[in-house]
Amino acid sequence: MKFYGKISHLSNPESFAQLMQKCFNSEWVVYAKPPFGGAEKVLDYLGRYTHRIAISNNRLLKVKDGKVSFSWRNYRKGNKTQTMTLEAEEFIRRFLLHVLPSGFMRIRYFGFLSNRHRTRKLKLCRKLLHEHQPAVKSPIKSMDWKERYEFLTGKPVYMCSFCHKGHLIPIQNLLPLRFPFTRPPPQTVKNDLNISTLHIHL
Repeated sequence: MKFYGKISHLSNPESFAQLMQKCFNSEWVVYAKPPFGGAEKVLDYLGRYTHRIAISNNRLLKVKDGKVSFSWRNYRKGNKTQTMTLEAEEFIRRFLLHVLPSGFMRIRYFGFLSNRHRTRKLKLCRKLLHEHQPAVKSPIKSMDWKERYEFLTGKPVYMCSFCHKGHLIPIQNLLPLRFPFTRPPPQTVKNDLNISTLHIHL
């Protein structure tokens, strides 16, 4: 295993074994209590972990001199918002702790919603519930990506995101850059847009 930053010493098998032994010798107490606010609060809490990333962009305050500053809530001090600054490699390490390893699934269905028998068992459930009406199909499935974007956001895809009046119109397709041997680092690519746009007011 590889570790970076302040815990890089754990890459040494002896240091890692000492840490594990220390954890085994600790007396762990698991405390569980009934959820507050009912099932909706539980789903809202779990949704933050299953359908969101580890940290949102609006919490990132500053990236400077190899350090990242971001806001966080200190629940021990009355849910007060505070600022934390970490070395970039430590910030990335903590972020990657929320990324599932390859092959793992974040949500796994079981019972009549399991992938293998979902279609057949859902039909049986509807039959036992005397549901004669066919399932309502989502209008989104019949839309192209532009219509789907406007349906979900309420804004046309070509509307200018700055003035909300002008329209973005494609004027040229830019072919991807070709390199004969190696691909250059991302920072050397000046324009990685596939479509060049012109901002005009109508």
